[in-house]
Amino acid sequence: MAQLEILTEGHPLLRQKALPVKKITKRLLKLAGDMEETMRAASGVGLAAPQVGVGVRLIVLDVGEGPIVVFNPEIIDRDGQDVDVEGCLSIPGVNGYVERSAWVKVAGLDAKGKPLVIEGTDLLARALQHEIDHLDGVLFTDKATSIVAVEEEEKADESGVPRHT
Repeated sequence: MAQLEILTEGHPLLRQKALPVKKITKRLLKLAGDMEETMRAASGVGLAAPQVGVGVRLIVLDVGEGPIVVFNPEIIDRDGQDVDVEGCLSIPGVNGYVERSAWVKVAGLDAKGKPLVIEGTDLLARALQHEIDHLDGVLFTDKATSIVAVEEEEKADESGVPRHT
């Protein structure tokens, strides 16, 4: 496996809709493994293929329960609302408050090409929605109700002032 370069905001591929995966090949499985390694090295919880320069519908996640690889993920059900802070490996140094569904059900294919359904709340729900947005050319800053530089957010935390009011 290899670490890949993560594209940053301004790269045109981050704004394009990714193409569906028609067949899961050895090349795509290697890409998924490389994405997982890249995500971990960058201390991320999720990564979408367009973020590493490949315009296909593939995401990898790990919210602390082990790695999840999903080809052609699609949100098939959602419920509730939740506002929380998000960051993005493609937009370093910036966080923002984003309203997302509190619960989602996502369908797709696993690494063996078998149908997969994932239900998630909390961080898993947020990460799934964030990464699927990447596949549609949407960045979290497009949906954020407020944006704050990470440095400013850390200063606010140290001073005891709430970050979100």
